[in-house]
Amino acid sequence: MRVAAYDVGLSRSGPGLLLFDLRARKPPADIAAVLAVIRETRPDILLLTGFDQDFRGVALTALRARLAAGAGGIDYPFAYAPPGNAGVESGFDLDGDGRLRGAGDALGWGRFPGQGGMALLSRLPVDAEASHDFSGLPWADLPGARLPIRPHGAPVLDPEARSGWPLASNALWDVAVTLPGGRRLRLLASNPTPPLFDGPEQFNLLRNADEIRFWRLYLDGAAFPDSVGRMARLDGPFVLLGDLNTDPVAGAGDRAAIAALLAHPALRDPNPPRATARAGERALRLDYALPARELDAPDAAVFWPEPGEPLAELVAAGPAHRLVWVDLRFPDP
Repeated sequence: MRVAAYDVGLSRSGPGLLLFDLRARKPPADIAAVLAVIRETRPDILLLTGFDQDFRGVALTALRARLAAGAGGIDYPFAYAPPGNAGVESGFDLDGDGRLRGAGDALGWGRFPGQGGMALLSRLPVDAEASHDFSGLPWADLPGARLPIRPHGAPVLDPEARSGWPLASNALWDVAVTLPGGRRLRLLASNPTPPLFDGPEQFNLLRNADEIRFWRLYLDGAAFPDSVGRMARLDGPFVLLGDLNTDPVAGAGDRAAIAALLAHPALRDPNPPRATARAGERALRLDYALPARELDAPDAAVFWPEPGEPLAELVAAGPAHRLVWVDLRFPDP
């Protein structure tokens, strides 16, 4: 079974625009590239990040229809995509520009609700009742939370904002997928804010690091309340997925946070061969598919064809990120 994460970069400047492009007779180059990559790699479970959500999931339905159409199509009959925090109005002037309702004032950066959101597609049944959405967990409630402080010592989040400001800039999910024979696989999915575009308070860097640290605590057995008030803790084998937006050895971000997650004894890092940037420099590793140590994971890779290989030009015209996958092998039930 193949499990993959792909930051598809399918985000537009306004609501409804992605749906318009997905329904076009000839889709734009970025959509064509995404469709080709998914059809070529054929994941059984796929986490999409950087995908504009809408209230009724119409854009996601349109994407699934395009993936399934024609020769070589792939069908994803199951999905998990509750609303996240991107673009949701907070009611606070977080960016200090004297105005409310800006992209920088949302609970997670976004010009409209759902911009650059997340969705999980699956060829296996998703057990929504056994899944957990931690997207509403207040940042301040994370043990050891490092909340940002302004240079003069005042907190960025005043007491009113602090009480409800979520840890997740987008979403934090523990999604249960039912395997043949009735066993479950947990998909631990997130897309922390990029640790960029900061002032001296380092709001995004600290939030990114704590979003990553949430998973370390969860792997350690910590319990957290989900969106319906259930105290939930990790139960069963898992794959941790997502664009975590931090590389352990280069680039912006708290490298110690991601390095500590990769070194956690509960998971294994397949460390698939890293494609190098075309200029010859090492590419940043931001996207991850990390299985539980107990799982048999015979293969993993980043899909990044070299120049001249099939799909290379199409992929180059698509999103900046590349799909990363891990293959799992389960004994017969």
